[in-house]
Amino acid sequence: MAKQEDIFKNVVSHAKEYGFIFPSSEVYDGLSAVYDYAQNGVELKKNIREYWWKSMVQMNDNIVGLDAAILMHPTTWKASGHVDAFNDPLIDNKDSKKRYRADVLVEDFAEKINQKAQKEIEKARARFGDAFNEEEFVTTNTRVVEYLSKYKEILSRLAKGMTDNLQDVKALIEELEIADPETGSKNWTDVKQFNLMFGTKLGASADSAMDLYLRPETAQGIFVNFLNVQKSGRMKVPFGIAQTGKAFRNEIVARQFIFRMREFEQMEMQFFVRPGEEMQWYHHWKETRLKWHLSLGLGKENYRFHDHEKLAHYANAAADIEFNFPFGFKELEGIHSRTDFDLKAHEQYSGRKLQYFDPELNENYVPYVVETSVGLDRMFLAVFATSLQEETLEDGSTRTVLKLPAVLAPTKAAVLPLVKKDGLPDIAKKIIDDLKWDFNVAYDEKDAVGRRYRRQDALGTPFCITVDHQTIEDETVTIRHRDTMKQDRVKISELRAIIEDEVSMKNWLMKM
Repeated sequence: MAKQEDIFKNVVSHAKEYGFIFPSSEVYDGLSAVYDYAQNGVELKKNIREYWWKSMVQMNDNIVGLDAAILMHPTTWKASGHVDAFNDPLIDNKDSKKRYRADVLVEDFAEKINQKAQKEIEKARARFGDAFNEEEFVTTNTRVVEYLSKYKEILSRLAKGMTDNLQDVKALIEELEIADPETGSKNWTDVKQFNLMFGTKLGASADSAMDLYLRPETAQGIFVNFLNVQKSGRMKVPFGIAQTGKAFRNEIVARQFIFRMREFEQMEMQFFVRPGEEMQWYHHWKETRLKWHLSLGLGKENYRFHDHEKLAHYANAAADIEFNFPFGFKELEGIHSRTDFDLKAHEQYSGRKLQYFDPELNENYVPYVVETSVGLDRMFLAVFATSLQEETLEDGSTRTVLKLPAVLAPTKAAVLPLVKKDGLPDIAKKIIDDLKWDFNVAYDEKDAVGRRYRRQDALGTPFCITVDHQTIEDETVTIRHRDTMKQDRVKISELRAIIEDEVSMKNWLMKM
């Protein structure tokens, strides 16, 4: 556990030191669970967003984009259920005065038990090699069976308590002897619900101002625009509407860096289908979205599906794609079959029909919806934390390298003159001027070239291009590859093609 905590501390420290993420308003001691994306972070975040957008919108003929407003008519949130049901179960520790999400306390406890089972499985895998039969081992090893049984029992009781009676959740916390993570105290209050929406007002005077909310999700902006998009775009079911944008939740227990924030960004797509066909599309999007994640090469072992037993009021099927963050497996993306709940609710509250006329069936109906929703900030953290590595080199020295997928790297290449004289900086800047039309490139002339290589490794730059005296003679440069540190001598005229081959979105998305 200590090792995981150290890894996470290194992630947070590296993000700040190298200009990826800063605490918001740091000169005023910061604002809890709010962060600013710095000069390199904003580029990485933009590249992740574009990678999602291209795969979701540009590569699908039947999916279009939308950018709905953050402020929406307040009845929107009454219809969606957020006013009455958008709550977190909170519990206070009487001794420490700290507040926690009760379900998260239980889930974290259960995950520790699950991790014990996984360690036993991995030990057996290493011991038996190719002869290892995981399915047989999981069902016959007494210790693993006990761990997994306890894990499933806890989650099942939690789900039941969350649905039926929050006092059962408190009883479960006490039975498991779950302690305050910071103080070890087990002196808990009752579990209570807390609404997560931020309130604001629209209007010039307090007397006439309308109560509004900062949107807690981007999906409702898609639903209320369903018919506008369908008619203006002449869309035929099945079709999707995609959107990226900010959402706001008054998280009381915001934690784990950018994993859970009060202001965050979502990348969502709502796919409208014929009633009765939602499950085939649900399974289609589960597999498609996992393939998108795997295309980035972060390791198949770092992903798993978690199928929900307890379903939201609007869903008939739901699953999470969980990722192995430095603090364990947590939700990265949700895929939900939302039925026709949202469109029917907005029909009811608005008094307007939100139906589709299907010319093939010659009938009107309210479409069902399959949703994919991934947190952009969580995606950033998954990519960043997995890519940050410490390597021991052949000579015994170490290097810190950020092995970002090249397609996402903030800077694709750094151009380095070997020395700051003899016309080498001028040649380097000419190369920069040529490449910057197609790639985000950087110029660096400070310090010895070896130290500059290390700095670019830590920034995640896939290529370093060194201009030396031979460049003057034959117009060749040294190109160094971040991951292997291999160096090749190539012509300046070949640089664009070499970089393009490595960073092209097409080449990466073709892996899906």
